[in-house]
Amino acid sequence: MPAPDWFWLLKRGCIKDSNMTNLNTNKELTTFKTEEKAPETVADAKDKHKPLGLGGKAVFRQVAMVVLANLGVFSGGMALGYPAVTLKELTDTTRPLYLTASQASWFASINAISCPLGGLLSGYLLDKVGRKRTFFTINFTAFISWLLLALTTETSQTAMFIQIMIARFIIGITTGLSSSPVGVYSAEICHPRLRGRLTLGTSVSTAAGILAIYTLGYVIRDNFRMISAIACGYSVIATILTIPVPESPSWLMMKGRSEESKHALRFFRALKEDEIEKNEEFNKEFSILTKSATPSGNKKDQKVSKIIQRPEIYKPLLIMIGLFGFQQFSGIFVVIVYAVQFSIEAGVTVDPIICAMLVGLTRITTTFLVGYILDKWGRRPPAMLSGFGMMISMFVLAATSWFPEFKVPYLPVACIVFFIFTSTLGLMTLPFSMISEVYPQVGRGFAAGLTICCGYLMSFIIIKLYPTMVSGMGNENVFAFYGVVSGLAVFYVYFFLPETKGKTLHEIEAYFRNEKKVEGDKNPV
Repeated sequence: MPAPDWFWLLKRGCIKDSNMTNLNTNKELTTFKTEEKAPETVADAKDKHKPLGLGGKAVFRQVAMVVLANLGVFSGGMALGYPAVTLKELTDTTRPLYLTASQASWFASINAISCPLGGLLSGYLLDKVGRKRTFFTINFTAFISWLLLALTTETSQTAMFIQIMIARFIIGITTGLSSSPVGVYSAEICHPRLRGRLTLGTSVSTAAGILAIYTLGYVIRDNFRMISAIACGYSVIATILTIPVPESPSWLMMKGRSEESKHALRFFRALKEDEIEKNEEFNKEFSILTKSATPSGNKKDQKVSKIIQRPEIYKPLLIMIGLFGFQQFSGIFVVIVYAVQFSIEAGVTVDPIICAMLVGLTRITTTFLVGYILDKWGRRPPAMLSGFGMMISMFVLAATSWFPEFKVPYLPVACIVFFIFTSTLGLMTLPFSMISEVYPQVGRGFAAGLTICCGYLMSFIIIKLYPTMVSGMGNENVFAFYGVVSGLAVFYVYFFLPETKGKTLHEIEAYFRNEKKVEGDKNPV
């Protein structure tokens, strides 16, 4: 007997409801499973797709070690700004012991003579004892220098002058020592994406040291020994803090200490011991490190007399020495070293030490912009803009002395601050950053060292001559001289300085050899 119609309708409805129930149940189970696994999946995906060395812990370790390595550079910055806040006291003729005008100029400039010695010594120490011990040496020599200044004798003027000169000579060596090791260390330990920003730490630390010494000079008036004692205490702390800094993996590998090199690289990449073998990125990076850091031993020694005859060496060498010449004779470092005295002679009506602090603050804030500007605009436009802005600043400053009846309050302060701002954008920072770009691998160390030595020598000359120029020419004509040099720098950059933005080292080297440019290359080297 066939089943009634209502039976089939009921059965069809039950099956439909059953299927819908099962479907909903499956969806609920799927949703439950998805919801249960989602947080873990998202977290795993983030960790999985983040490159090795860019995780939170790895970035923190790299940044922290670069900061600790830069502690010695901070001392160098304080040494650079030290004369600005102490010369007024040291040259006060009402005191029992004081420096003459000639002695004061030596006091301000003697460190520029010893800086090249520190630069040469740093190359030796980096290879022989490593990066970590070089940092320790930098902070220790700074400690000795500040201690000598803090304990300056009061027996006689001659004895005081000799002790101060010895201390300033030592701090000059310290400044030279710290010029390259920190940059080398930062490049060796940092992930490529972090290198550009972290290698600017040297410029930031120098500017911060200058600002710190200006601030101490404002808080502690007419007491150079107390200022030196505080700087000495800082050097003690900095020396202690360099103890936990790990050695560079590259240097350890060059010395044949492979296991220690792997351990150091593991620290900077924030990996656990049992994660090394499974991590392909780490093994690939360590393999590249092993090949690049191991000396080949097959390269023949080449004489300097032969190397310097190559166009790819002597052409950029002449260009860079010329660029350093415009940098120094435009008065950039004169304003920093003689900030207080310069402000007084410029007719600043506010506290000259406050003006000096504005100089330091302007430099440190502008330094943070330099990396972005050089990447965005290249080298030539910022350099020309820098020279033009410096020229305007110095000409306006000179005009305030030529035409005192038209003098505007606070205009000298604005001119000095704008001068430091525009100089930091280009002529102050660019020569140092381009040294690593324009020289080929063969002869780079020699050429860069010679360039730095010439730069420091010119720095000594212009700083030493500043008081003589003011007394002989008048401060307004000295300002005009700096303005003329800044203006000429614009033409020098336009006609001689190559654009290296976006160029490989091979392309730059080929340009100086007068070889044919790469086809399709629209940006001139």
